[in-house]
Amino acid sequence: MSVAALIFDFDGVIADSEAPANRLLAESLTQLGLPTSYETALTDYCGKRWSDCAGLIEARLGCPLPEQWVTERQRELEAYCLDGLPPVGGVGDFLDAHGHISKAVASSSELDWLTVLLARFGFDHHFGEHVYSAAGLARGKPHPDIYLNVASALGVEPAACVVIEDSPTGAAAGIAAGMTVIGLLAASHIRDGHAERLRAVGVEHLAEDYAAVSRLVAKFSG
Repeated sequence: MSVAALIFDFDGVIADSEAPANRLLAESLTQLGLPTSYETALTDYCGKRWSDCAGLIEARLGCPLPEQWVTERQRELEAYCLDGLPPVGGVGDFLDAHGHISKAVASSSELDWLTVLLARFGFDHHFGEHVYSAAGLARGKPHPDIYLNVASALGVEPAACVVIEDSPTGAAAGIAAGMTVIGLLAASHIRDGHAERLRAVGVEHLAEDYAAVSRLVAKFSG
């Protein structure tokens, strides 16, 4: 295949944010009266939009989430992550080395979160205006909508896109869009059995780090 575009998920692929975000979520839900472990938070909520997570949480609670709780959680997460959150190891070098290929971000997170952290990491120039959130779409991941929208915005065919994803939810979205998906196992939230969870949704290509992603992209291009 000829790789026309690299499309990145964000949390767990560019920002190493899934571990702190899900620890905070688990602790906050437990305090709210819904006992939740870190493992459960990763399994049930990772890769999804907040609106979809909130619906699932409210169904389990049997009542709406308190608005103040949602606001406080967002502030805590932003304070923690903006204070010193690192990018996923190797992503900066990978972006520098693949400047000749069109790139985009396709994330379940809010656009403000994406743009602020990309600028803080110094990665924003790699993506320009091609930073997209599924937050405002009718359907989020695992549906393919965000990835199909990004391919259209880039002016490339889905079959010529390589998606880099860390979660089964996001990987399923890329596969449903007809794109080649690389399951990245490089961030701090990756647990035993994660590769098997990615393979279970149809991921054929796994990468332990960005050096492995580079080798796969070269293989696809060759």
